[in-house]
Amino acid sequence: MKKLTNYEADLERFLKNKHNREYYEAYGKQLRVAYRLAELRQEAKLSQAQVAKKMGTKQSNIARLESGEQNFTYETLDKLATIFGKKLEINFV
Repeated sequence: MKKLTNYEADLERFLKNKHNREYYEAYGKQLRVAYRLAELRQEAKLSQAQVAKKMGTKQSNIARLESGEQNFTYETLDKLATIFGKKLEINFV
């Protein structure tokens, strides 16, 4: 499995570019969730294909979720949380 890099360092490099910074301001929260999903999958020592099989979907769909290219539904996030042995919690602050 590909090792994840440091999120904060990657983000800092990414945000140096004005276009990237504007994109992040619009989609940053989704990107943070996407990165966390990839991190949780790797912590669970599962491949994208294994997660896809458990979800009843294709590996390419998991890849799109992890890259932030696909919107998340509550149902999808809840299924992923269960697969990763976690509980989904959403807070309004």
